[in-house]
Amino acid sequence: MKKIIITGGTGRFASVLKKQKTKNKLFFPTKNQLDITKFKTIRNYIKNKRPDILIHLAGLSRPMNIHDTNIKKSIDLNIIGTANITKACEEKNIKLIYFSTNYVYPGKKGNYKEYDNLLPVNSYAWSKLGGESSIHLYKNSLILRVCMTEKPFVHKAAFTNVKTSFTYHENVAKILFKILNQKGIINIGGPSMSIYNFAKRENQNIIKKKLKKNNKLGMPLNSSINISKLKKIFKKING
Repeated sequence: MKKIIITGGTGRFASVLKKQKTKNKLFFPTKNQLDITKFKTIRNYIKNKRPDILIHLAGLSRPMNIHDTNIKKSIDLNIIGTANITKACEEKNIKLIYFSTNYVYPGKKGNYKEYDNLLPVNSYAWSKLGGESSIHLYKNSLILRVCMTEKPFVHKAAFTNVKTSFTYHENVAKILFKILNQKGIINIGGPSMSIYNFAKRENQNIIKKKLKKNNKLGMPLNSSINISKLKKIFKKING
């Protein structure tokens, strides 16, 4: 059994993790208990819980345009906050697992592998890559570039010309507890397909929509990822 702190304990993905069956002891601190912008609260919480692993989910994601309209908040939470977490983990040699995004890839050709060139497609992705930078300095770490969404699909319409590698939160949660011992970078997602085709699997009434190439949403036309590394890891795990 491992003791695991999960930041962002009140967030969407954390709520899915709370439902997972695991032999590990999980801690889901609130912002008042562990504020990633205040190094002292991180250090004190770690000292109190003595974890083996820290999974870093806390940060700023939605709405996407907030990373353009409130740059300070984006930097404080996704870059400085992640650096604070990294420093605190390094002090006690705690394994650190960081949730990044497939949006750090250029988003043009798709099928991106872990060590392909990076070029974030929007300000949110830049803030997540900023967080990655501190994680790379700490060798006892794992960066997960994840492409996931809620179930059921929350939108009434979906793009027919935007390719990605969506998988649901529940699938990522099951994967996560099986790769706790891994290090480096791993892509996590599903098969490459249009967002419309992904959504249609659950909702036959989903409305078709088309994204303009130079869109204000900052969305790439093909941010699909290659998950062959993840498959190889699971092949070894399963013998």
